Amino acid sequence: MKRLVPRTLRSQLTAGLVALLALACLAVGITTVVALEGFLVGRLDQQLSASAGRFAVSLEHEARPDADNRPDTRGQSDGTFGARLLRGIPTQAAVVRDQTDARVPLSAEDRRTLAALPTDGSGHSIRLASLGRYRVNAVSGDDRDVLITGLPLHPVEETVHRLEAVEAAVFGGALLVTGVLGALWVRLSLRPLRRVTTTAARVAELPLASGEVAMPAPVPVADPRTEVGQVGTALNRMLGHVGNALERRHASENRLRHFAADASHELRTPVANVRGHAELALRHTGPVPGEIRRSLERIQAESERMSRLVDDLLLLARLDAGRALERKPVDLTRLVLDAVDDARAVGPRHRWLLDLPETAVNMTGDEHRLQQVVANLLANARTHTPPGTAVTVRLAADDHDVRLTVLDDGPGVPEEIRPEVFGRFVRVDHSRSRAAGGTGLGLAIVEAVVTAHHGQVSLTSRPGHTEFTVTFPPAPSGSTPHR
Repeated sequence: MKRLVPRTLRSQLTAGLVALLALACLAVGITTVVALEGFLVGRLDQQLSASAGRFAVSLEHEARPDADNRPDTRGQSDGTFGARLLRGIPTQAAVVRDQTDARVPLSAEDRRTLAALPTDGSGHSIRLASLGRYRVNAVSGDDRDVLITGLPLHPVEETVHRLEAVEAAVFGGALLVTGVLGALWVRLSLRPLRRVTTTAARVAELPLASGEVAMPAPVPVADPRTEVGQVGTALNRMLGHVGNALERRHASENRLRHFAADASHELRTPVANVRGHAELALRHTGPVPGEIRRSLERIQAESERMSRLVDDLLLLARLDAGRALERKPVDLTRLVLDAVDDARAVGPRHRWLLDLPETAVNMTGDEHRLQQVVANLLANARTHTPPGTAVTVRLAADDHDVRLTVLDDGPGVPEEIRPEVFGRFVRVDHSRSRAAGGTGLGLAIVEAVVTAHHGQVSLTSRPGHTEFTVTFPPAPSGSTPHR
């Protein structure tokens, strides 16, 4: 039933136009049919009055009938009905057939119907079992009897039915033509609105979150005084504001990206110098006070941490700038095996499990960055789960995609963190304690590298089950077994 309800504005306008015309045709049809039927019935009443009941009078026989009171059919139209009632009981009933009278058998229902007619000389419609519908009037006779004269309603009904058929054909054709022409007219009238809709749909499909956005051309507005023209003008004004805002956002992103890249690049040298001087001081063979040695060790640790942070920021800045990655064949299976071996060495108190296909999975990409993706996911699982947690690395490939999954049975990611878990400097520990490990950029780098490889990364987490799924485009054919 819902499919029959018009949804678009064009179909609603067309359906409304056809419905209004149908109501108008129905009103005209009913009015003309009722008027014609009333007119024809009125003509029958006039004929009944003009006949002066001659045929019914001829049925008023005396005790000994003679030539004067025989049924008079002269001038009576074919089908004229006459009847005589004496004390409410029909004594005679006849109908004119080919200028002769023919007796009419009356049923009990016919007798009751005739007896119930008022003797007011007005026309009344009745139905006789053997004759059908008739228009009759009843008058009082000379012998205190009732004389009834009637004419058939069949010609009236036939004329009315013929008019109904003609009106149905004419109005049906008019509705069909109006529906077709109305749909074309509405379609032509709504062309400016379709242009507005097309432009709005194009804007809705644009990636407005980041990067430079090419806004579509303004909608051509024919007449701003019309409702569609006002909508188009408002849309053009909105597109202008959105375009200006996106240009400013893009310029701000570029400035921030350049600043991060420049700052990271400039910080690499002094950080490396601090780290080198700390290592050199720690190698001093002479006696060094314990407090100074601890300070030098802290300087070295923090300089290493700062060096990693600078490298991560520089990598993100380059990826944001669209810096192209290497595109070489990569044995993803071997890369996962090496990453899990490294994770076992760093986190021996975790249980590291592998679920790999029988054939090696190859893909095209930047091997160093893909290795960083796997390493970051494993480091994230190790850092945020307690000792004894089982971490499973699963790799699968088919004709549709390549899937790398890292799942653990740890406590899970807090619900308030999940929407922004791939953001930058996002920490589960909001106190930002360094004891929690990491810089808050590991998962951000994962998402940036995966996106640069035209892939996707997602998170599903609940207590006892946390799953990071990385999806890449389909692997090339010709994968070889691994050893």
